[in-house]
Amino acid sequence: RSPTREVPLLRRLWLVFAQACTVCLAALFVVTTLRPDLVPRSSEKPGQVVLLQETSTPVSTPTVASFSDAAKKAMPAVVGIYTTKEMRQRGPVQDDPLLRRYFPDLAERLPRQRATSLGSGVIVSSEGYVLTNNHVIEGADDIQIVLADGRRIGARVRGTDPESDLAVLKADGENFPAITFGTLDRVQVGDFVLAIGNPFGFGNTVTLGIVSALGRNHLGINRFEDFIQTDAAINPGNSGGALVDTAGNLIGINS
Repeated sequence: RSPTREVPLLRRLWLVFAQACTVCLAALFVVTTLRPDLVPRSSEKPGQVVLLQETSTPVSTPTVASFSDAAKKAMPAVVGIYTTKEMRQRGPVQDDPLLRRYFPDLAERLPRQRATSLGSGVIVSSEGYVLTNNHVIEGADDIQIVLADGRRIGARVRGTDPESDLAVLKADGENFPAITFGTLDRVQVGDFVLAIGNPFGFGNTVTLGIVSALGRNHLGINRFEDFIQTDAAINPGNSGGALVDTAGNLIGINS
């Protein structure tokens, strides 16, 4: 073969190669534009495999904890407290300093009326000793406690401490369901707690919250203050009731 005949052959081969490369590049451009998922990614780390699998069963979610055992344990020891006391009706004598000065005995002659109030208490001993707030029974002439089973029993004041707003009652009878005391050292902010009491006279009612803070003081409520702050609902009638942990143990008296 002569050199003059080999040159056109090499040129034709080069043109075929160039056209094939152009077609391949054009096809790759179309695929990467329209179906990029068909193109392997070289930037992915070797050995890293992600598997996606569709499932027909729903994803399981964690079950919500129930505090029914703690409530069942503590509720029998929480009582409603109903008190009555005799009060003089208010009149102009109490509001007028001039009348009080010249007629000091006139206020004693005003008619009297019976006032009732309600609260809660916690049986802390099977002998019938009940712990409550002092302001629940302060000045009461008659004190009645209502147990969780509906029994209504009379009670007497055995001790009071107005500085800490606590009082101890003694119920008539024996073999009462008593609550167990918890350890305050184990109580932490964020722990779940239950408030059990007699709000609005409804009887044993349980509300749920957390410990919002510990050692609250300088609130101007009592002289000696070391409160557990909670966001559990506390309503009129809850005073003197139980604040219990998730094991049903007493850690505080609601106020």
